[in-house]
Amino acid sequence: MTLRRSRTGRPGLLGMIVSQLRRRRSRALALGAGTIVAATSFTLLTTAVSTSQARTVGVVQDNVRSAYDVLVRPKGSETQLEQSRDLVQANFLSGIYGGISLGQYQAIKKMAGVQIAAPVANIGYVTVQSHVRLDVSRYLRPGAEGQALRVRTTISTGTQAVPGSDAYLYFSRTPIGTVDHVDNLPFPGLQAQKAGKSTYYVCWYYNSDRSEIPINGDGSPRKPLDLPEDLREWSPFNPDINATLTCRSGSETGYVDLPVSYPVLLAAIDPDQENRLVGLDRAAVAGRALRESDKPVWKTPRDASYYYDVPTVLSSRALTAGRVDGTVEQLDVGDPAALAKNLGGVHAHTFLNGLHGTPVGSVTANLDDGFPARGSLKARVDTDESWTTGPVRYSSSDGVLHPVLKPPQSKELWRTRSEQQFIPAVPEENKGTQFRTVTPHPGTVCVGLHDVCIEQDYGRLPPPLLDVVGRYDPDRLPGFSALTAVPMETYRPPSVVGADAATRKALHDAPLRPDRNLGAYLSAPPTLLTGLDSLTAVIKSRHTPDVQDTAPISAIRIRVAGVTGVDAVSRARVSAVAGEISRAYPGLQVDLTVGSSPAPQKVALPGGLTVREEWTAKGVALHILKAVDRKSEILFVLVLVVCGLFLSQAALASVRSRRTEIGTLRCLGWSGGEVMRLVVGELVVIGAVSGTVGTALAYGLGAGLGMGHAGPRSVLVLPVALLLTVVAGLLPAWKATRLGPLDAVNPPVSATGRAAAVRSVRGLAWCNLRRTPGRTALGAAGIALGVAAFTVLLALTLGFRGQVAGSLLGNAVVAQARSADYISVALSLLLGAAGAVDVLVLSQRERAADLAVLRATGWSDRELARLSLCEGALLALMGGLAGAVVGLATVLPLGAGMLAGRLPALTGAALLATAAGVVLVCAALTVPIRSMSHRAPVQVLAEE
Repeated sequence: MTLRRSRTGRPGLLGMIVSQLRRRRSRALALGAGTIVAATSFTLLTTAVSTSQARTVGVVQDNVRSAYDVLVRPKGSETQLEQSRDLVQANFLSGIYGGISLGQYQAIKKMAGVQIAAPVANIGYVTVQSHVRLDVSRYLRPGAEGQALRVRTTISTGTQAVPGSDAYLYFSRTPIGTVDHVDNLPFPGLQAQKAGKSTYYVCWYYNSDRSEIPINGDGSPRKPLDLPEDLREWSPFNPDINATLTCRSGSETGYVDLPVSYPVLLAAIDPDQENRLVGLDRAAVAGRALRESDKPVWKTPRDASYYYDVPTVLSSRALTAGRVDGTVEQLDVGDPAALAKNLGGVHAHTFLNGLHGTPVGSVTANLDDGFPARGSLKARVDTDESWTTGPVRYSSSDGVLHPVLKPPQSKELWRTRSEQQFIPAVPEENKGTQFRTVTPHPGTVCVGLHDVCIEQDYGRLPPPLLDVVGRYDPDRLPGFSALTAVPMETYRPPSVVGADAATRKALHDAPLRPDRNLGAYLSAPPTLLTGLDSLTAVIKSRHTPDVQDTAPISAIRIRVAGVTGVDAVSRARVSAVAGEISRAYPGLQVDLTVGSSPAPQKVALPGGLTVREEWTAKGVALHILKAVDRKSEILFVLVLVVCGLFLSQAALASVRSRRTEIGTLRCLGWSGGEVMRLVVGELVVIGAVSGTVGTALAYGLGAGLGMGHAGPRSVLVLPVALLLTVVAGLLPAWKATRLGPLDAVNPPVSATGRAAAVRSVRGLAWCNLRRTPGRTALGAAGIALGVAAFTVLLALTLGFRGQVAGSLLGNAVVAQARSADYISVALSLLLGAAGAVDVLVLSQRERAADLAVLRATGWSDRELARLSLCEGALLALMGGLAGAVVGLATVLPLGAGMLAGRLPALTGAALLATAAGVVLVCAALTVPIRSMSHRAPVQVLAEE
């Protein structure tokens, strides 16, 4: 092709550019490939960052709204552990009984910005009395006139199994009837069986009279007498104290009724606020929901007694876990005809307990089966005694929480106000390990409000009658995101699962649930709810007011008006409400729960069990968004620097390989400006072509990797390629103008010092690297850049996860961003390695004459290959180690807390990246080495 010439007779600039690109196609292709890699990598990396940021923000915004935004607790309720870790303890309400007054609640409710203020006032545990029925019909002997079965029971919960009470069945073919009176004394429904001319009260003595006194004080035979037994010498945990006898006859089903009691936590709420917060009224399954108008009613003497009638709603199921396992024994009763007499006499207890039994089978039932059916409003709630429990305290070591144990329960906890008896069916689980202090509150029966009291006066009003007006199902309450759940203990038990394989096996792969042990690690949430107006009827003291009397509220959950997420406006509104509460009542504990998320904590329980319990980490969403913004900004700058330096390397290497050409042009009269325009012009053409190819490549890769912003970002490849190529080429172009004609023609080698003998290929490789320091530094810089970028990006990824992970929302964000993070890290390493390979390939072309001379003097192709590979390996090793040092030095200022425990792994990863760089460079050098081996030395030297 004939080039258009200028007035001076030289080819025009455009013609010269085209001629150079055609004549040095391999150099242009190498630089173009580098440009494609740089521009495409820049686009993909920034797209990955943007995609990760968008997905992260989306996850946070989709899950940020929880049930309430602010939690107010009494002074001193925040433990040191909560404060140090910025957490809210799971099951925190179980140990708080008052501390916020009704006046404080009303004032907070009226504050500006408060949309909902829902209080919870824990009152104490009362018991629901019931029974669990165990069907033993299949173990009865067909046709037997009279027979007896014993069921030896065991109560099993998630972590323990304790012996339960024995349950007996007397089954007779002779009918067992009922009477309502004995010697004119009322005994409604008393079971009686005739045998001959005698009548035997077959179940009375075993169940109601263990005294075994045969005669009364006047010498008359002992008959049923409805007087309480004196059990002061007994223990409430003696299985025999609750042993029962069930009497059945005829063709009826054979079963035993095992008495059980369910401790339920009674709490007061504001019905209107609770309905607005969680829709409690929509969870009703029987009767009706609590109303704002529900008030306690004082029953007058005309109603036969003095007490308050308090409206309540009861959960549709027990929120405690447990199972009854029973071994059924067929008893050797001796003469079946004498069985009614033995059971209907004063020695029935000794007789029945002493019978030998033969195991014949087993039965099982869930304790939940005895809880009042969800559609029933008839629940026998005993309010004569109540109990409060303290919080669980912890020690901590190696990131694991260790609950502090309490002494075993005293039997005095379960005495009734008469001090001679215990409450019926004390739950056997209370013999287990204690984590909480349990305090009894016996009731007082007085005539009138203040006057004559029966038995001991404990200072309370007469025990109220809890009238169950409705049942509610906790599972019907609206759900909030599991990623940002805050403690909803008013209705749901805490979530605790095994943290290791051994614990999960011990728990039978089921979650650990609260049981009926009041001092257990887990406490059941409130199951019985009443209104705030009923507090006086339940906890008012007739003497000196206590904390529950003066400040009965345990916590207030607040929803702030106008909060839509964790944006600046929403955060300001929440902060304003929290700040106003803190200023008005400095003694209250105010926690911001908006954007919180469950943060699982490991807890070590007795018996070698380790569980994971979901505490609540405060402010997780805001923390995540700040970390994402910071990470995105750092990644963008780092990607820009990596791509710019890569192209600078490639352009500088390209100019260095053309020193002889530039020197020749200067000798022919080309000015520095013309040389600069020539170099920049070539770079512009290469950048334009590379950008066009890179656009298609970036779009295909982005779509394949699932990057949502790949389409619009791929259009930026062309301008980015042009900009990066030109900017990166300015420095080498300027350096080219500074070369004098003779300087450009002379080879760029360092002056030799004292001559030293070279006795190995490795020694010659090291000598060659030292002889051309500029080229060596340029080649090493490529690998150093890749390893340093890899180290910094990996540190940012690990540091981001360290900052964000630990809560459910944080873990979800980490999982969402993981693929984009890996793409960024991998591309940064590949980009640095590609830069080093590009420089080394151009360097091999520059040294073609040197290698040809060695080959002409007798060096074999194998020796030349070893020399080139040794140079490449040493170059990559130096660059990789330097990059590892620079990368680690760069990330150290990020802080030990952010990278705690990760520096050894990070160092190892940097060294592995260095090794990978060495392997990659050596593999890439095999291509030019093979190409040079096919060219004769004469041909190479002639071209030079």
